[in-house]
Amino acid sequence: MSASVDPGAAAEPAGTLGQVLWGAVGACGIDLAMPDDAATSSVDVAAALGLPQARKAVVVLVDGLGWHNLTDRADVAPFLTSTGRLDALTCAFPSTTATNLGYFGTGRAGGETGLLGYTVREPRGRLMNMISWNTGADPLAWQRRPTVFERLEEADRSAVSVGPWRFASSPLTRAALRGSEFLPAETLPERVDTALGALREVDVDLVYLYWGDVDSTGHHEGWRSGEWADALAHTDAELARLARLLPLGTTMVVTADHGMVDIPHGPSTHVAEPARVDVADRPDLAAGVDLVAGEPRAVHLYSRPGAAEQVREVWADALGDRARVMSRAEVIDTGLLGPVDPRFTEVIGDVVVAALGDLAVHDSRTQTAASLTLVGMHGSITPAERTVPLVVLEG
Repeated sequence: MSASVDPGAAAEPAGTLGQVLWGAVGACGIDLAMPDDAATSSVDVAAALGLPQARKAVVVLVDGLGWHNLTDRADVAPFLTSTGRLDALTCAFPSTTATNLGYFGTGRAGGETGLLGYTVREPRGRLMNMISWNTGADPLAWQRRPTVFERLEEADRSAVSVGPWRFASSPLTRAALRGSEFLPAETLPERVDTALGALREVDVDLVYLYWGDVDSTGHHEGWRSGEWADALAHTDAELARLARLLPLGTTMVVTADHGMVDIPHGPSTHVAEPARVDVADRPDLAAGVDLVAGEPRAVHLYSRPGAAEQVREVWADALGDRARVMSRAEVIDTGLLGPVDPRFTEVIGDVVVAALGDLAVHDSRTQTAASLTLVGMHGSITPAERTVPLVVLEG
């Protein structure tokens, strides 16, 4: 079946990123009960996503490859956009890697996993990076929900993860994706070859392959750049090779953890103001704020005692239509974070700012100089950031 891509069309999500691994398991005929829902199983999820039954499955996650990004550059990704079935999925908010690797790996959004952004304030008051886990927090104590891989292991079935060596036992891997056998490989061709080798093993049911260069190129050059197009073209060619060489009876699924938007260095293209706001240069926005965390498109503001409502009002007035500014209670009540474990209530900012248009919020007092130069960003609630592809091919 060929995919028909209209870059200007709105995507109608067929499901969520949190269903993908569960569905891949179900496509292999492995019937696991979904978390907290004994009436729904992995087989049900596979049917809901339209995944064909198979002997094995390989799931590829291309970091940063949003549905809108992919379909806008269909010319350099003919395999992903014109082979198999191309649907859209919704990822979790904040639309960032830590949150959505947790969503992908467990089926639970950030409110339950505690993976609530690029950085958060941990209970001891320190700024915690959820990629590097710089404060030394124990990922197993922080994220206690079982992963799909752990559930497979309990059922005496086997999963393999393929990614860079540095991810093998990283804190984020242990928090979000623990339970599989990790096979390290660096370049994308090496990862494709490693995944194919694992799929040929009789006892392997599921292979997960991660690729991050599309995201990193987008951050540094912008997703509309020639460099980003080259990174996508390389990814497309290697995934086409993976599909050609799949063992008979293998279903292949390609998805992503979030999309991306480019933010100008200079004036906004939407309003007569700078696109980037630095809290360090804005005494009005800094007043009453103890710590700025999250990321430039999805900001956690931790206020001084008693100042939360004032901070919310000041930020809402200052940013106007450029952002959705919510109190902690409001962001929980909206369900944007999914059900919230009480352990993580105060990890959420007293005020949460979801950027719209081409707004980015920085704080140069705590961010590195390199991070302030990034072009491509994500994290917010916009369709460009929260809509990701679901490419399905039957082997």
